[in-house]
Amino acid sequence: MDNCLFCKIVEGSIPSNKVYEDERVLVFHDIQPAAPVHVLIIPKKHIASMNDLASEDLALISEMHRIAQETAKQLGVADSGYRLINNCGPDSGQAVAHLHYHLIGGSKLGALVQSSDSHAL
Repeated sequence: MDNCLFCKIVEGSIPSNKVYEDERVLVFHDIQPAAPVHVLIIPKKHIASMNDLASEDLALISEMHRIAQETAKQLGVADSGYRLINNCGPDSGQAVAHLHYHLIGGSKLGALVQSSDSHAL
């Protein structure tokens, strides 16, 4: 996509602070971190959102989750805990229309949902 910020990062026309890269996935530090550790995990293939995944993309998503585990270990948050977040669509806060996960950790994170039943969403 010509106007996609993340596609420009993948092609190298916009610089990023890379943590991991292979032929299908790129991990880089968020420029506006929400926690001491905040990286983005993106497919190099342009997929606008989780809603746009095709069946042939499921292996890629699995690979991104494996890379998230490795990245959490590399950045020292695997044992203390981290969040892996995917926003899908404008009401969720998805600011860039390119599928991505936020891996956030490095400090005690606040609750996302307040509930008297900790298992209820």
